[in-house]
Amino acid sequence: MGQQVGHDTAVLAVRRAVRAALAALPAPERAAPLLIACSGGADSLALAAAAVAERGPGAVNAAVVDHGLQDGSADRAAATAGLLDGLGIAAAVHTVEVGGAGGVEAAARRARYAALRAARPHPDAPVLLGHTLDDQAETVLLGLGRGSGARSLSGMREWDPPWCRPLLGLRRSVTRAACAAAGLPVWDDPHNTDPRFTRVRLRHEVLPLLEEVLAGGVAEALARTARQLREDSAALDAVAAGLLRSAHDPQRGPELLLAPLEGVPAALRRRVLRAWLATADVTALTEEHLRAADVLAAQGPDRAGVALPGGLELVRARGRLSLRPIRWGAGG
Repeated sequence: MGQQVGHDTAVLAVRRAVRAALAALPAPERAAPLLIACSGGADSLALAAAAVAERGPGAVNAAVVDHGLQDGSADRAAATAGLLDGLGIAAAVHTVEVGGAGGVEAAARRARYAALRAARPHPDAPVLLGHTLDDQAETVLLGLGRGSGARSLSGMREWDPPWCRPLLGLRRSVTRAACAAAGLPVWDDPHNTDPRFTRVRLRHEVLPLLEEVLAGGVAEALARTARQLREDSAALDAVAAGLLRSAHDPQRGPELLLAPLEGVPAALRRRVLRAWLATADVTALTEEHLRAADVLAAQGPDRAGVALPGGLELVRARGRLSLRPIRWGAGG
């Protein structure tokens, strides 16, 4: 369903969203030149046009990432860069190699985000992404279907340095109408209708069915859920940060003291553990890793170990947790 808007109203809506997002940036990023990630689709084109209208020619750059996954992708990327140049946006094509674990979607995302980071014209430059309310709804639904926790269900943030997403409150219909009003030729990526991709099936099959069964408003409801969970998570993270400061002093050593965590609810304790492990560059934690670490922190016994990613073991001794390389036995 989505927002039904006139073309002129759509242009104003996109510009207002971009203006508000830029005004909300921290001072260094607000003063830095912008980088727009532009594929040539309606969302990123509308975003680019609004950004240059707000900031003026010369203050906006664009990166067009060519993933090389389709025939003619290089020509398409060059055409998009030329269109952006015509709008007064300095555009460059960045060709990437897509590969690695996690399937094509995940590999393409990794390659794209790495290219966008490298393309920033200034260390403080924010990267503007064209994600809309529809993308937010799909992200929340994906997290829900995969059994993710509140952190994942809270969806994408409008500002997640260096990523800025001004259009999270607008539907795709608005960006398409804005492009029509500006006479911008929109490229529809064939991958966006390819049912091999999970997100495409959610977009074209699952969400329309939910809209029908629940009488509309599902995308907006999912986006509201994400916003509410983000606010809740931010409050819990702030409390956890205070607990972490009490339990971990880098000047005293890398260990985590357990006394400040006594009697703390498990949800907060796990947040503290995750944040502490992040200071030691322990990443790729699963729910199982975190819950096992929490049991060790809350119940012990001393000297019991929990295996963590990166070949590390979490050890409890003398009222504190520490990390050490896993010690394989002779037969390990």
